[in-house]
Amino acid sequence: MTNTDQRWEAGGYKRHAGFVPELGMPVVDLLAPVAGERILDLGCGEGTLTERLLGFGCAVVGADASPEFVATARTRGLDARVIDGHALPFTAEFDAVFSNAALHWMTRPDAVIAGVARALKPNGRFVAEFGGAGNVGRIVAGLEAALDRRGLDGKAANPWYFPTPDSYQAKLEAAGFTVRSIALIPRPTPLPTDMAGWLTTFAQSFLNRVSEAERPALIAEVLDSVAAELRDSEGRWTADYVRLRFAADKTA
Repeated sequence: MTNTDQRWEAGGYKRHAGFVPELGMPVVDLLAPVAGERILDLGCGEGTLTERLLGFGCAVVGADASPEFVATARTRGLDARVIDGHALPFTAEFDAVFSNAALHWMTRPDAVIAGVARALKPNGRFVAEFGGAGNVGRIVAGLEAALDRRGLDGKAANPWYFPTPDSYQAKLEAAGFTVRSIALIPRPTPLPTDMAGWLTTFAQSFLNRVSEAERPALIAEVLDSVAAELRDSEGRWTADYVRLRFAADKTA
């Protein structure tokens, strides 16, 4: 997670987005960790899934660009390090690289994939899930339109990379991976608090384009624009998530 507009606070993240690691368990199953393996958790956040991987008997290194998240992960006794995912410093060190809900924050995917390939031992595997094409599409449209109406460039504020399966598979194969599986998974996700909490947690790149005094009005405008599709009759909010999940093997 490298966007300079985005700041993470572990308490707020757990309150508004605690579902993120919990919904990452299917990708842990796809990884199929084996006791004794050395695994890199790329974009480890506050370490919830890192801890789960340790429970399989693996040696796990957590990497995240957020000092706040890494500090929280270390309080759990985890080997967590502040590392930019675009510049991984490892060579032939890991049996697997795992990532959940992080690769869409890394907007130079070729650099990320090349670093993963270097970090893996021969025949190592890369298993991940992140935002794919169409992810939070309705929310993004609302945010971009709200900024455009203020004379700002909404698309330029978008901090995310949401690829199609075909485009990402091509990048993996160009870096020497064989793709075992890759698919888009629509996953409408009920929010534990509300859409305003989601926006303040994840959409800071958009919100920071206006003054702090203007942000409540911007948020209210976005909420009004997406409510018909993303809020039910009882006031419960759902985010229009679409995930890209894949498993790939280094071919040498």
